[in-house]
Amino acid sequence: MAYKTLLTIVTDPKAAATQIDTAVAVARRRDAHLDVLCLGVDRTQTGYYYAGATAFVQQETMDRAQDDARNAEAAVRARLEAEDIRWGVDAVVSQIGAMATVVGQRARFADLVVMGRPYGEGRGPEIEAAVEAALFEGQVPVAIVPDGYNGDMPAKRVVIAWNQSHEAMRAVRAALPVLKSADLVDITVIDPPAHGPERSDPGGQLSQMLSRHGVHAEVSVLAKTMPRVSDVLNRHISDSDADAVVMGAYGHSRFREAILGGATRHMLEMAEVPVIMAH
Repeated sequence: MAYKTLLTIVTDPKAAATQIDTAVAVARRRDAHLDVLCLGVDRTQTGYYYAGATAFVQQETMDRAQDDARNAEAAVRARLEAEDIRWGVDAVVSQIGAMATVVGQRARFADLVVMGRPYGEGRGPEIEAAVEAALFEGQVPVAIVPDGYNGDMPAKRVVIAWNQSHEAMRAVRAALPVLKSADLVDITVIDPPAHGPERSDPGGQLSQMLSRHGVHAEVSVLAKTMPRVSDVLNRHISDSDADAVVMGAYGHSRFREAILGGATRHMLEMAEVPVIMAH
């Protein structure tokens, strides 16, 4: 599979500058089309309207959300006009309770969604909601780029966080275009189980599968020497000078359709390289 349709979701063009730059660079490298969805968020209701539509309730809040969507659209269009890639921009007003539907519907037709970190200063809950919607509702891989990242994800050395799960396998398949262009792919297994199909050769079957795609892969088996698996993984990423990490996205929620689990959230908070995830 090749990445031929990219999507990025913008609520604040200034905060989204890194993800827009990355999405443009990836689109150029992959000869892909870039779609940008500019969202104005109304946090009071559960439906959604296209920017410019008449709102019948909470008029002031809706007007502000419409202005946000239009301003974001204007800023993104100004940013992309000089680029030599194929692109399109759409502005939508979404009420916070409907973001999963709005974003999920758009994301399902993309090959890859490029987003900035959903956590940190200046990030509202709508950024996390957009990432969750793409992963869980759109069922599309999402690349999260750290602040200040200026690459196009060529990723010469990639770490795969491998735990034999369905989510990790789907992430590997979704990341094949990146893995095939890497010089080395490091299949990293932390504390492999003593029982199971890979107990005698952790990561071996995945390495064999990838090799048949022309991927140069090796396996690293690590002990869990730190309290969290994500801490061990981030240290290994740093020690091995990796350019990107591929991992499954895990979620749970009693009150919402999906919410990123603690291990996934910690990776997104701490990783200094792009994280390519799938659920």
